[in-house]
Amino acid sequence: MTIRRAVITGLGAVAPGGIGVDAYWKQLTDGQSATGPITLFDPSPYRSRIAAEVDFDPVAAGLGPREIRRMDRATQFAVVAAREALGDSGLESGAAPAERTAVALGTAVGCTTRMEQEYVILSDSGRDWLVDSSYAVRELYSQFVPSSMAVELARLAGAAGPVSVVSDGCTSGLDAVGHAVDLIQEGSADVVVSGGTDAPIAPITLACFDAIKATSPRNDDAEHASRPFDRTRNGLVLGEGAAVLVVEELEHATRRGAHIYAEVSGFATRCNAYHMTGLRADGIEMAEAIRVALEQSALAPDDVDYVNAHGSSTRQNDRHETAAFKRSLGEHARRVAISSIKSMIGHSLGAIGALELVACALAMEHGTIPPTANLREPDPECDLDYVPLVAREQPVDTVLSVGSGFGGFQSAVVLARPDRRFP
Repeated sequence: MTIRRAVITGLGAVAPGGIGVDAYWKQLTDGQSATGPITLFDPSPYRSRIAAEVDFDPVAAGLGPREIRRMDRATQFAVVAAREALGDSGLESGAAPAERTAVALGTAVGCTTRMEQEYVILSDSGRDWLVDSSYAVRELYSQFVPSSMAVELARLAGAAGPVSVVSDGCTSGLDAVGHAVDLIQEGSADVVVSGGTDAPIAPITLACFDAIKATSPRNDDAEHASRPFDRTRNGLVLGEGAAVLVVEELEHATRRGAHIYAEVSGFATRCNAYHMTGLRADGIEMAEAIRVALEQSALAPDDVDYVNAHGSSTRQNDRHETAAFKRSLGEHARRVAISSIKSMIGHSLGAIGALELVACALAMEHGTIPPTANLREPDPECDLDYVPLVAREQPVDTVLSVGSGFGGFQSAVVLARPDRRFP
């Protein structure tokens, strides 16, 4: 049986510090942090008052008044990123048969921004328990249903194939791309517009993370607050954004002469069935996801040139990941370059996995590994090569990207040059 292989032929990004792939990549390779004080609302009542916001003007980004009114901020991010990705791939709407085009979009918190705004209005700032629905905008229903986000991408791409939302917390962006690969391999689609989006910088999200003390209270030094694998870290920094990748069947891409960034050669996800927010220090579930993803790729641990870490800047995550890398990669874990871009763009929940995959594809494209910013005092328990402070130039043919999410989700994706996997 012929194996249908999935490759990446288009990239789009809306990220803190840079809208568009070029600006995003410059932000990462310069090692510059995009975190700062929250400006989207008054954060003064909260413990953590910092985040990595996107400097986003929907009009300047090409959205019309009706689109802006209809779409939540996260949906706007996704549409703008998808337009770039489709343009980059050369597959603008109609360029591929509609019934062979699909959408797989990841999100953790859906249309949080607009829903919170509308609740404040309907409840008179929380005063009324029973709200008067007559004051609701007509778009509120679609904003309540996360599938509306994927529908917007389907409309943009002219997709009449499978259209879905993947929502399993912080691995949603990775898992949506994994689902895209499944659709390609099973023959349900030739092109999948996939990725992740979230705009969680809202009072309700801040309050939830404050309650479990997961976010950094380093409000007086926002730029350096996210410091994965550093001994002085004290929590994650929320972010927002979107990334979209066009995932395409290899022969389909080759026939039309598409530029191929990488093959998505392996994907696996596991759950630790352990704790809603806690992680076991041994990293066994993440290690298993890595093992299976490499096995699918027909690659050995020593073949990995770069690991894009989850690197959320919490002590339990960083210890968990370090253990997982040692368990799954063996001695190679001490030789391979590893970094976390959350040190620069924060943690955008369901979007971050897709943003990280875009960074991985660009690392392969340019032979440059983005650094872990703010890593000045390495934690002795995290004793691997976490590429501190400065980007590193080196050939990158195979990348492992991992994600870890509330609920115990652990996911791994392997990107490789197509000719490296099957020479």
